[in-house]
Amino acid sequence: MPLGLRGKKKAASKETACLVECRKAGGDGGGGAGCNSPGFPQPPSRRLAFHTQLAHGSATGRVENFSSNRELYEKIAGVFEIAPSEILYCTLNTPKVDMEKLLGSQIGLEDFIFAHVKGVEKEVEVHKSEESLGITITDNGVDCAFIKRIKDGSVIDSVKTICVGDHIACINGENTAGWRHYDVAKKLKSLKKEEVFTMKLIEPRKAFEIEPRSNAGKSLPRKLGTGRETLRLRSKGPATVEEMPSEATTKAIEKVDDLLELYMGIRDTELATSIFEAGKDKRNTDGFAVALNEMLGETAFPEEFVFEIWGAISDAKQGRL
Repeated sequence: MPLGLRGKKKAASKETACLVECRKAGGDGGGGAGCNSPGFPQPPSRRLAFHTQLAHGSATGRVENFSSNRELYEKIAGVFEIAPSEILYCTLNTPKVDMEKLLGSQIGLEDFIFAHVKGVEKEVEVHKSEESLGITITDNGVDCAFIKRIKDGSVIDSVKTICVGDHIACINGENTAGWRHYDVAKKLKSLKKEEVFTMKLIEPRKAFEIEPRSNAGKSLPRKLGTGRETLRLRSKGPATVEEMPSEATTKAIEKVDDLLELYMGIRDTELATSIFEAGKDKRNTDGFAVALNEMLGETAFPEEFVFEIWGAISDAKQGRL
């Protein structure tokens, strides 16, 4: 660290810059968490609270002060006095098991959160008559993998007790607790053709009511899904309020998610967003491949996967989407 008057002036200049940035971001300029992290996105300066219900029916609660999916699940669990591990996933603005409305890394500021909790357990036996089982796996961001899509006419489609939204709890007696979606997909792909295997599944708890109850028996307390801003949740660092992504960015992220499904058998909007953001800063496929390795760890993926995703990101950067 430089000493003397020159060093003090430099430090003072940095401190002044930090205060200016905090005030621009809506901070108090008093040395809060945002000022201690220059260069990082500023957390939302206003108080954000979201209404929530259990999808099968409950009173309406409120959750706030969370930055990640894990923290959100803990907040919801606290409101309804259940264990966080009981929550399978959340949907936005609908209590139905709608995989197009899954809560990912972004929540609209007017969105209503419905939490789907564990219901009936079931064990099924599956004959892997084809190399592909025909399912797409995703997870809730806190290591709970479940089925997002079942392909018509596939091996899994023939087993009618297996449904979209079911949590895969065990494969051949091996507990999948703590597994990410790509771990589950990899395990299922490793099973040999013509092998008979078992899965223990947990379906979300079903409602007795046609519509969920509210605390006062009235309509939902505020208009749903109309905000143009979103709360971006992060596994590391504070949540931030951001504008809705552009149409081109949204299309690029969807394309990356489609490629994740095609090559890895998973869908994960948060991961697709992270891959897209990492690719925007890279100049070539070599640097991008390194970034992918860091995000996906030891998960194997072919070279075509890298080039396909790089192509989608390049199209978005050059306005071809």
